[in-house]
Amino acid sequence: MQLVKCALSNGSVRVGCLDGDSVILFDLSKGSAGLKTLADILNMGAAQAYRQSQTLKSSSTETAKLKDVKLLAPVDTQEVWAAGVTYKRSQVARMEESESGKSHYDKVYTAPRPETFFKATPNRVSNPGEPVRVRFDSKWSVPEPEFTLVISPKGELVGYTVGNDMSARDIEGENPLYLPQAKVYKQCCSVGPCVLLAASGKPLDRAATKIVMTIERGGKEAFKGETDLDHMKRGFEELIGWIYRENEYPNGCLLLTGTGIVPPDDFTLEQGDVISIEITGIGTLTNPVVKDRA
Repeated sequence: MQLVKCALSNGSVRVGCLDGDSVILFDLSKGSAGLKTLADILNMGAAQAYRQSQTLKSSSTETAKLKDVKLLAPVDTQEVWAAGVTYKRSQVARMEESESGKSHYDKVYTAPRPETFFKATPNRVSNPGEPVRVRFDSKWSVPEPEFTLVISPKGELVGYTVGNDMSARDIEGENPLYLPQAKVYKQCCSVGPCVLLAASGKPLDRAATKIVMTIERGGKEAFKGETDLDHMKRGFEELIGWIYRENEYPNGCLLLTGTGIVPPDDFTLEQGDVISIEITGIGTLTNPVVKDRA
């Protein structure tokens, strides 16, 4: 089941699930089971979130055409975190971009402790279809397409979505201590368009889960890359265990799990580019690119 958060033409924000070219809208107006937001459902945990969603779906009397709603990022009050250097391709790219930190990236790929970092608060996350930003002071920036985990306050994997971890490679490459500036800024992230619930009874086939990123420039394909989850070194539960170690997420969190697709070193995003990231079973997250001083 694919849960969505969407805005209707009247401006109201609703929660529902995808059904072909329609959205089945859930009735949360009465606070059914204390539920008011998408996060309330997700934070119930995997099995209960799935059962509750099935109940809400079967009792719904409202639908809307997908073309008539605006899909929003499936984030309410959750923090967004990220893991780095979880693919061999990412390790190589980080070593290429950073002379001063080359050995650190080499070591973290094989180390027991992964690289994890804070990525975004909800207000820094762009909705599907809305712009993601390249820092005006960056001359080498790329999107990072990432399989993203949706996690409950208790650290339980609840679902999956698509993530775009915007990254200023020149700023991080200059000095690894600049990572927060390279990664955390306004419109630095996008997630969506839905959350695929994990407790659907079907185990995730990592090898069959493809990640494809396309970047269009002036209506033409400027870059395309593909990988699959079998190329990711770390396991989901392993990464969740590390970010929840000595930390708490009372509102739950999302975790971007690293990228295995890196454009060539002579490529950088430009104003007006359009990034599309497709992940098997979840859908496609598309965002235009802005770069200005606004």
